[in-house]
Amino acid sequence: MKFSDKFGTSKPSIFMELINEKNKMSHGDLEIFDLSIGTPDFKPEGFIRDAVSAAALEGNNYKYGISDSPELVEAVISWYKRRYGVTLTAENITSVNGSQEGIAHICFPLINSGDAVLVPNPGYQIFSFGPEMAGAEIVRMPLLKENDFLIDFDAIPEETAKKAAVMVVSYPSNPTTAVAGRDFYERLVAFAKKYDIIVIHDNAYSELVYDTEPGHSFLETPGAMDVGIEFNSLSKSYNLTGLRLSFALGNADIISLFKAFRSQIDYGISPLVQTAAVAALNGPQDSLERVRNDYKARRDFLYTEFNRLGWKAPKSAATMFMWLPKPSGYSTSMEFCLDLLRRAGVVMVPGNTFGSLGEGFLRAALVRPVEDLKRMTAQLENSGINFD
Repeated sequence: MKFSDKFGTSKPSIFMELINEKNKMSHGDLEIFDLSIGTPDFKPEGFIRDAVSAAALEGNNYKYGISDSPELVEAVISWYKRRYGVTLTAENITSVNGSQEGIAHICFPLINSGDAVLVPNPGYQIFSFGPEMAGAEIVRMPLLKENDFLIDFDAIPEETAKKAAVMVVSYPSNPTTAVAGRDFYERLVAFAKKYDIIVIHDNAYSELVYDTEPGHSFLETPGAMDVGIEFNSLSKSYNLTGLRLSFALGNADIISLFKAFRSQIDYGISPLVQTAAVAALNGPQDSLERVRNDYKARRDFLYTEFNRLGWKAPKSAATMFMWLPKPSGYSTSMEFCLDLLRRAGVVMVPGNTFGSLGEGFLRAALVRPVEDLKRMTAQLENSGINFD
């Protein structure tokens, strides 16, 4: 049999390797604390579950959701206006089966084979995997600690910028937890206009910004609608990861092209899932602050405890993650991750999973309550690991 050379260069997800290693230890003396995958441990609000339960009894809701319902479109328009002050129309919106699916496919209708796509390094894996599968030449933009993990537009060579068709940007950032301000987005729009680059902004974590002003939408920036779109997800904000519902929003021409492409590969979002989204977007919003405060409490606890143990952890600005430095006694992040699992029962993700410049870091997901994290830090303290 012959297989795709393009996909053949891809390796299995690091999460599979970590799961296999974790399973080997599942019957040992250590309690396992899995902080690898960013799956919220919170439950959706009761009124959302009630809406879905009622919709599940309606037989017509089991048909294809060929298009977004008028109720869903209106809910998105209203939410974006309330939350960000951004005015949208139906032509600026399409639903997708989660941001990961949307970002995986967005470059297919936008680029020609060999076009350059700028992606962050480190950055979430789908940012490069999707464009690569679409035939792009991947150009990685360094996100450096000394630049607060923000893209340095001045460091992008002009010849590279001229070749670029698309630029993938994501703040608040997974994995670095960095937050971008309004001035950054103004520079982003100016850069995109100067070089005629389409911006794809992933905005999954704007509701999880902890110590500063609330997270922004790229589309708040004057001129943003002229140059790109953003993905915004209900997964982390409303704890609906399993329903797989996000939105691509922004430039009407890009959205129209994307809708046409997706009509060839998908029959739309289930009416049951659309019902959940309408309930979440139109319903009480107090759960957003409650969830944000719970994540913040976990971050604050681990920040204090890690530093007490000698692990010089920074205080994450946003997202449901911590971006931690590798202790000096280990040659690679993966070496430390495996030692952390075997000696302390804690699963984290090595930073180079997210790109070469992630080496020297680890990502930890804030997906266990403080009561569990107290037991976890006790195991860390008793592990004999030198965190310095």
